[in-house]
Amino acid sequence: MEQQKLKTWAESAPRLINTAAGRTPADLVIKSGRWVNVHTCEILADHDIAIVEGRIAYVGPDASHCIGEDTEIIEAEGRYMIPGLCDGHMHIESGMLTPAEFARAVIPHGTTTMFTDPHEIANVLGLEGVRMMHDEAMMQPVNIFTQMPSCAPSAPGLETTGYEITPEDVTEAMSWPGIIGLGEMMNFPGVINADPKMLAEMAATQAAGKTIGGHYASPDLGPNFHAYAAGGPADDHEGTCEADAIMRVRQGMRSMMRLGSAWYDVETQITAVTERGLDPRNFILCTDDCHSGTLVNDGHMNRVVRHAIDCGCDPVVALQMATINTATHFGLERELGSITPGRRADVILTSDLKTLPIEHVIAGGVTIAKDGEGLADCPHLNWPDHARQTVHLGKTRVAEDFHIKAPEGANAVTANVIGVVENQAPTKALKAELAVEDGLVQMDVEKDVCQIALVERHQALGTTVNGFVSGFGYEGRMAMASTVAHDSHHMIVVGTSHEDMALAANRLGDVGGGVTVFKDGKEIALVELPIAGLMSDEPAKTVSAKAQNMVDAMEACGCTLNNAYMQHSLLALVVIPEIRISDLGLVDVTKFEMTDVIEAVQ
Repeated sequence: MEQQKLKTWAESAPRLINTAAGRTPADLVIKSGRWVNVHTCEILADHDIAIVEGRIAYVGPDASHCIGEDTEIIEAEGRYMIPGLCDGHMHIESGMLTPAEFARAVIPHGTTTMFTDPHEIANVLGLEGVRMMHDEAMMQPVNIFTQMPSCAPSAPGLETTGYEITPEDVTEAMSWPGIIGLGEMMNFPGVINADPKMLAEMAATQAAGKTIGGHYASPDLGPNFHAYAAGGPADDHEGTCEADAIMRVRQGMRSMMRLGSAWYDVETQITAVTERGLDPRNFILCTDDCHSGTLVNDGHMNRVVRHAIDCGCDPVVALQMATINTATHFGLERELGSITPGRRADVILTSDLKTLPIEHVIAGGVTIAKDGEGLADCPHLNWPDHARQTVHLGKTRVAEDFHIKAPEGANAVTANVIGVVENQAPTKALKAELAVEDGLVQMDVEKDVCQIALVERHQALGTTVNGFVSGFGYEGRMAMASTVAHDSHHMIVVGTSHEDMALAANRLGDVGGGVTVFKDGKEIALVELPIAGLMSDEPAKTVSAKAQNMVDAMEACGCTLNNAYMQHSLLALVVIPEIRISDLGLVDVTKFEMTDVIEAVQ
């Protein structure tokens, strides 16, 4: 089922014209507001907006000629009238929510358009999973456009996914009504080396006249970056510094600057605009990954815009980066992203452009939120049973499955360790001297070196890959397990106790996926994520409360990192340097090759 969709501009043109001319009354008129024009970067006081059939017919100083007996009137009372906010790159699954519940969570924050890449579910359920995300997205009262995932697996040969996305899948998806382009091209070595599969996916997207999403997660801005840009990606959100942003826009790409729950990459890049004076129309704001707690407590794109303003960006320019710039990038400038004739009537009323309180949200000419309260129906897809039964462990895990055996005769070893970096996606490749007892390599909790394991969950192989991780600060006996493990989404278990690690892994097998924390042999937090082991169809506030319990439980185990759960969930992301874990072993992402956990023996 789908909610009633807007007529096209062409279909509505007769009424739009007649309303603008004063011959036919508008459905809705917003009176006496300050029109924020993102096309001209102007703020125009005492303007009205006339809306008919969900589209804007007239914007001008006096819409009285558009008002009839049945016209709804909203008094702006001098408030700013800004376009509905657009998120240029995001993953709904990162909120632990379905598209319906994600929409319900962000509507009160003024997000009326999202460009989503469901590559998380693609790794678990393949093209069918993408279709289900697409179909539920199309049912919502706001605009949710889907990018067809490009890389499952994200790094062929270095990980195993539940399903593989093929060029044929991409070609098929390009015909679906809500597909706006190709999701982030994470396999940047494949593009750089002209891999036929990656080129075929991009060619299918270009043939459909749609946008190729980028993901160049390397600090190398030399020939490799130029080769990547030459392949076709049109944007990139992996920049972390001013030089990254400048290089992308100089090469004709859009620089997407993200502020997610754990990624703080706006402040270090927006200086390209605020200090270097580059044309801001080639810069886009996005979230990438936001968990439910951020959505409930802090906001969504309104949070990103506020942050950009706090970083010195002019408020109207920041709004351009979250509205018209995004729409233009995806070829939708004539459809949304501004308050101008013919466009979808997605409008926010706010009393202050800097702090951006979201006081009234209109989408498609209908009020969907007021003063922080969502008023719209967000329909759910009927997710099939097999989408809720995706955790296949193959066997019950025991403590011995998490033992790391030392080479014979070793008294100590030098181990390669994954080093977590707070608030950033990249990790550090660290070394640690670890003791050997009874033939097993020991963790060193006092030096913040605990154990990480990847538990295979797609094919019931019963395999476990072990390694070491540093940066969480865990203490005592504990373990944390999650079936959200970008991008292959096996199960990641981090802990200081092999027994607790086994308990945590088995618990997620029992509940069908999610996140759990064990301390001293007892479960102290659980977030059930039954859909693909990634999402809950409960409301965001419910999921957020459970997620907050999970955060509190991590703190009770000694972890003080900001948004440490997001760091946990990325430890298997084998396309972002420097070192990660996969179902095949430890991966050196600077070289895109496997490496040993134990480097040397003492």
